[in-house]
Amino acid sequence: MRTASLYRRSQRRNHIETDRLFAKLMILQWIGGIVIAIWVSPKVWDDALDQKQLWHVWTAVFLGGVISWVPVLLAWRHPGRALTRHVIGVSQILTSALLIHLTGGRLETHFHIFGSLTFLAFYRDWRVLLTATVVVVVDHVVRGIYWPQSIFGSQDAAHWRWLEHVGWVLIEDVFLSISISQYLTETMEVAKRRSRLEGINAVIESQVQERTAELTVAHKQLVETSRQAGMAEIATNVLHNVGNVLNSVNVSAEAVAGKVRNFRITSLKQVAELLRKHADHLPEFLTQDPRGKELPGYLVKLADNLSEPQKGILQELTSLQNNIEHIKEVVAMQQNYARRSGMLETLSAVALVEDAINLHNDTFNRHGVALVRDYGEVPPVLADRHKVLPILVNLLSNAKQALASAGGDKQLTVRVGQNGCDGVQIVVADNGVGIPLENLTRIFQHGFTTKPEGHGFGLHSGALAAREMGGRLTAESEGVGRGAVFTLELPLQSTKTC
Repeated sequence: MRTASLYRRSQRRNHIETDRLFAKLMILQWIGGIVIAIWVSPKVWDDALDQKQLWHVWTAVFLGGVISWVPVLLAWRHPGRALTRHVIGVSQILTSALLIHLTGGRLETHFHIFGSLTFLAFYRDWRVLLTATVVVVVDHVVRGIYWPQSIFGSQDAAHWRWLEHVGWVLIEDVFLSISISQYLTETMEVAKRRSRLEGINAVIESQVQERTAELTVAHKQLVETSRQAGMAEIATNVLHNVGNVLNSVNVSAEAVAGKVRNFRITSLKQVAELLRKHADHLPEFLTQDPRGKELPGYLVKLADNLSEPQKGILQELTSLQNNIEHIKEVVAMQQNYARRSGMLETLSAVALVEDAINLHNDTFNRHGVALVRDYGEVPPVLADRHKVLPILVNLLSNAKQALASAGGDKQLTVRVGQNGCDGVQIVVADNGVGIPLENLTRIFQHGFTTKPEGHGFGLHSGALAAREMGGRLTAESEGVGRGAVFTLELPLQSTKTC
């Protein structure tokens, strides 16, 4: 079915193009016929007609106009139709007959018929050739019998001479028919091949769409999994920081308990018991009894001894309150970043970096990492905070691990600056173990990792998330032992800053 449709479409396109070709050719032939009627006809017909009679000119103008303009109008209004093709075939042969007449039956003009048949073969339709051949035969028979001078140039031409001309036309028709048959066979083969290719392309396209849909689902799952892994990493850092603060809380609580245990409550009880025993004669006891005389001084010393631990307890309680507030802040930040992502916001790049650093501060101190902040004045960025923070946390974590494995001074530099008019750059640079040059093109591939405990999609998911926000994540390193530089580029909220 598709092969036949393609075959018919090819044929129709060829018919339309050939119709337009003949429309132009008919106009040129009409003009050429008028020129021949003016310059040639008077010379070849001078024996039969007076040169002052211009009937051949009017014949070329009016009869030639009718023969030419009918097919031109059909080709213009109804191109590609079978009627148009056959009318053009008849008109083309009649034009040849008119030209033969205007030239007085000259032999060379008869070749116009062979040329006309050749041009009509462009239709690749043997039925058009049949129509044209019938017109040729009728024209030669009628004029050969009743007006031989118009077609053969002599009034005494033999009556059978038209057979010779028709014979040559039939011979040409044979060769043209063979050519048309071969062309149609080739066209059908092309249609078959194209139909097969379209079928194969349709199958491939269907498979591509299926694979694309599967990849889209897998990509979404990967992004979500990567986000959850990033949030899990953030949660791990949060729990680690909370654990460190809880250690401080435990130390403060233990210090308070120790100071409370050391209170001289027993001495205070003894004084209270002594006063209770002498409650009936308390004035005499305080003024006359040696123990009662020493009691006021003893109470003053006891108060002094109790005031000192009180200050320490208050200090420890203040520290305890600060640590509890720190825990609340860390947990609140985790809750804020654990909300559903997907919304672009106007954010401060510096604030995002500081949030990521706060989750690593204790580990930086524990590993002896010197943190250098280099923040420039930058406009707000347009990003998803729930995607940016896991990227920054992962970069800082990687830098910390690279520095932990390196010797010497450990320095981590975090820079925030504007990248021309396009966006903001957040650069995380370390002087750690570096990245082998052959791995620079692979570190963003899914599943690639050099860490025994690594999962291989931290940097990959970070690069995808950056691209989804209109930015990008890149890496640079001069080789092993030369440190590494990771750059996160984020788009500006507005490009009118330049």
